[in-house]
Parts: sequence; structure tokens; C-alpha cells
Amino acid sequence: MLAGKKILLAVCGSIAAYKAAFFVRLLKKEGAEVKVIMTNSAKDFITPLTLATLSKNPVYSEYFDEKSGEWHNHVELGMWADLMLIAPLSANTLGKIANGICDNLLLATYLSAKCPVMVAPAMDLDMYQHPSTQENLKKLQSFGNEVIEARDGELASGLSGQGRMAEPEELLEIVKKKFANSEALKGKRVLITSGPTFEAIDPVRFIGNHSSGKMGTAIANAFRSAGAEFTMISGPADYFPNQGKVIKVQSAQEMLNEAEKHHAEADIVVFSAAVSDYRPKEPAKEKIKKNDDSLHLELVKNPDIAATLGGKKTKQYHVGFALETTNEAVNAKEKLQKKNFDLIVLNSLNDEGAGFQQDTNKVTFFDRNNNEQKFELKSKADVAQDIVDYVIKNLA
Repeated sequence: MLAGKKILLAVCGSIAAYKAAFFVRLLKKEGAEVKVIMTNSAKDFITPLTLATLSKNPVYSEYFDEKSGEWHNHVELGMWADLMLIAPLSANTLGKIANGICDNLLLATYLSAKCPVMVAPAMDLDMYQHPSTQENLKKLQSFGNEVIEARDGELASGLSGQGRMAEPEELLEIVKKKFANSEALKGKRVLITSGPTFEAIDPVRFIGNHSSGKMGTAIANAFRSAGAEFTMISGPADYFPNQGKVIKVQSAQEMLNEAEKHHAEADIVVFSAAVSDYRPKEPAKEKIKKNDDSLHLELVKNPDIAATLGGKKTKQYHVGFALETTNEAVNAKEKLQKKNFDLIVLNSLNDEGAGFQQDTNKVTFFDRNNNEQKFELKSKADVAQDIVDYVIKNLA
């Protein structure tokens, strides 16, 4: 499965670096081509000679060889790889890549990488649980990187808890699954709506909602990892994917106009945008002055983007979202039928950790065949992967 695949393994300063030798050997046995980058502190735990011998390639740690002057091109390394895996990922390097710091070859290569990036953290349990570490891991996921969570077990400090890097055998299976899924949707085109819509009251005020675009961005990244091409139509969100085509709009009508342009060519459509249901009938052309004790606005219904495109569906597989507060399942199933969805993803504001602005979500799937699948609270990146896996299964 990994024959001919190009794996760029980045090793940071952690006691778990010794596992890199076993992991490189497993990758080579699977037929992968492996190149290794090390930070200088990683050399304190395992020698470059060991990894060079096992990988059958030079090990890189500096921008150039001081003796020969040979330049180690970080851009070429980033473009060479089919997958970059940082394992172990130390807290120090995590903090740097989460904040765009670039002071060594590994970091420069990470910033240049065009391929998917996976990271496997390794550190003591208190470091791993620290809010700054957890926030940095969330940032990496928002960039589209896949985080292989640290495992529970005995740590080098003598303590026991979450902080161990996944074992080489487990990493190998994760990488193999990654490549198996990476072509599952090759050639498929995905259309995604994301973020909020803003409906103008006057030139400076609007009606909107708290959608951040986190869920839509996670969905786009997950589809890209499965080999699909995507076009995202997004309102004024805080989060956007780093790659792919993104069309930015403001209002529901603008979002519908753009979605209609791209719907016919799409194979899969995901309606993850939080579209405003109503808009002011006649937005003021000038800023409304605060003269009276009350202000009356006449609102009219916005077009229902999902229902409109649902009526035009031919070959497309439509995925919708339902954010509910009461009668959640009943309302979600009604939307499934009314809007001609193939799958609807229900989430409730009554569930802690779900909804707008959150890094996590707790969802339930309902499909056209009356199947129901509930999921526990998990990261939005993991929810997005669940959606993609479900789509792959049902398209097949």
C-alpha cells in the first residue's frame, strides 16, 4: 500500500525520538521512500547516522552543509513529500508551528509543505494538558493538519498519563489508512457553503449570527485529504481553508447566486453555512441615526439555499446541517425530507461543547434510508472526517 509513497519524517527533541528508528524501518518494509529531518535537540536522543542508515537517505537538520556548501532546499523537501509526519512533536516545535515561527530547517519545510501534514505529540502529561498546548493543537487542526493524539501510559518522568507518542506500529496503520483514504474521492468535486451571512440594515449595521466557519473549514480539509477538489462559498467567517477555491460573499442572496453557478458541476454538496433566515426589506442607504427610543425593521424571508438547490439536484449527494434547541430529531428529519438531503447532521445548542465558535461538536446523522448514528463529543476535525467517511461509504 505504501510502495513508492514519499514520506518525510520530522523528528523533534523528545525521548520518544528513539521510536523513529523502528518507524522508519517499518515504512521501508512497506516499500515507502523515506527522508528524515531532525531538529538539533533531536540528535541528543538518536543519531542522524542511525536514521540515515535505516532510511537509506541523508538526514537533514541544517540549511546547508558548512563543509561542502551544499544547500538543503526546504522548498524542494516540502514539494517532494506525499506526506509529512512530525513524530515525535515536542511542545517547543508545536508552539512554533502553531504561531508561524521559522528558525530551523524543519519549521521552514513545514511552512513550505504542499502535502498533508500529520503530527504525533509526545511530552509529559502536565505539558500535554496545559491550556497553551491544547490551544496550539487546535490551531494545527484548524490549519488542516491531522493530530494523532498522545496515548496514555507510563512516561519518562515516571508519571503515568496521556503524553506518550503512538507506537510505531500504530503510526504505520494510521499512515496506511491515510493513503487508502487519500484517493477515495479522487476526481470528485465538492461544493461547500460555510460561515454566517450578513444582511445589511444600513451601511454599517447588519443582521447576522455567531458562525465562525470552523466546521466548514474542517469539512473542506477532510474532503481535500480524501482526494476531492472543493469550492467553498463562505460568508464573513473567521476561518477559511489554506488551500482550495474560496469564494467570499456577504448575504444569503449572494451565497445562493454563487452556489447556483457551481452546483451543476458538483458531485457532493455540503450546506454547512448558517444562513440568516430573514433580511431587512429595504436597507437604509445612509447610516440610521439614533433619534427615537425604538426602531422598527420590516424583515422578509431570505431564499432557502439548500431547498432551492435540492429542487435542482440530479447526480449530487447533498449533506445538510440542523442546529436545533427543541424537538431536535423531529425537526432534523423534517428538514431531511423538505430540503431533499441525502444526509443531515444534527447538532443541538443544548449539548455542552457544541454549536457556534466551539472547537468541538456533538452530532447525530440521519439519512434518507432512516438510518441514525449518534456520535460522542469530539473535535470538529473529527466530526468532519466522520462526515467524509459516511459520504464515501454511501457513494460506493
